Amino acid sequence: MSQGSGDFVSPSCEVLALGEPTHPSREPAFGPIRNELFASLAGQGFRSIALETDRVAALAVNDFVQDGFGTLDAAMREGFSHGFGHLEANRRLVTWMREYNEGRPAGERLAFHGFDAQAENTSAPSPRRYLEYGCDYLGLDPDIASLLGPDERWSREEAILDPAKSIGDNPEAARLRVIADDLLTSLYTRAPELIAATSRAEWFRARTHLTAGLGLLRYHRQSAQRIEESTRISRLMATRDALMAQNLLDIRTIEGQRGATLVFAHNSHLQRNPSSMHMAGMDIGWHSAGAIVGTLLDERYTVIIGSMGRSEALELGEPEPDTYEGVLQRRFTTWGLTPAAAITSARTRTDVRPEQVYAPLDHLMVDSADAILHVTVATER
Repeated sequence: MSQGSGDFVSPSCEVLALGEPTHPSREPAFGPIRNELFASLAGQGFRSIALETDRVAALAVNDFVQDGFGTLDAAMREGFSHGFGHLEANRRLVTWMREYNEGRPAGERLAFHGFDAQAENTSAPSPRRYLEYGCDYLGLDPDIASLLGPDERWSREEAILDPAKSIGDNPEAARLRVIADDLLTSLYTRAPELIAATSRAEWFRARTHLTAGLGLLRYHRQSAQRIEESTRISRLMATRDALMAQNLLDIRTIEGQRGATLVFAHNSHLQRNPSSMHMAGMDIGWHSAGAIVGTLLDERYTVIIGSMGRSEALELGEPEPDTYEGVLQRRFTTWGLTPAAAITSARTRTDVRPEQVYAPLDHLMVDSADAILHVTVATER
């Protein structure tokens, strides 16, 4: 490593976004590096980390790392979505955070957050448990069970993939969105009495559930739009990232007085320039959570984009020397950080197959980043 992440953190930075160019279940090289960087940042005043995992589920991990509730195994099993609880780097992160927090005052403990919605490109669950949690906290009993119906009709893949089979925009779903919005309004109008009766933390936990439920209703509504397919999918991707952005801003509301937050996710969710992908013969485009948050926070948002040279797991070979990855290969022996402005103009590598699920660097991504983290050869760490 030529420079530490602290070299890219200005005094005004509140969110330091660290991206990876591929899915961690395919190539886990960036997780251990993230852990190393976060340990260093914790010594510089960072007090939280947010991962690309379901925000509500992550509450179980935070309960464990901050207060020792439950067990490590339960936190890994219940506190991650998208299968990320099986990743060794995540287990090591949670273990280290618990050890770090042991015996420290509450204000100095590290917090763990998820900032994703419980949704995939091909599926999304019923909002039932999120809305029911909010109802219980508020002591209200609106008739949502009859409107929701069986959970399976929400969670089946057809509900997202086929707008004709989606229930996201039927009269019952429309009524549920009104109820969810009313519940959230009630949460705010009654905030003084609710916090006095419970706690500020419990109020935020209820808000997290209600915003998740309302977000899922919005996602399902978008899936039901009978419009041109590439436009529909682009709007789904945009909706998910908008929910991610809202979650990050909510997390900053919670963490604002304690310190900055490290955010870790795929580059496509953190980059400032428009995100895009090619799937099933369609070109999909949207603004990422990072583009949204970066616009709103301005200099308080810093983004480090992840890059990779070779990977055995992805069957990714040595990049051509005139590509961005090729230029970076000559700078580092293992991995390193470099200012994006210091990278000379190069071309986008073309030796990547779709099934490798690797997003190569291009000039728009580099020009809009603050720094690049490059891994020369992915090895077990």
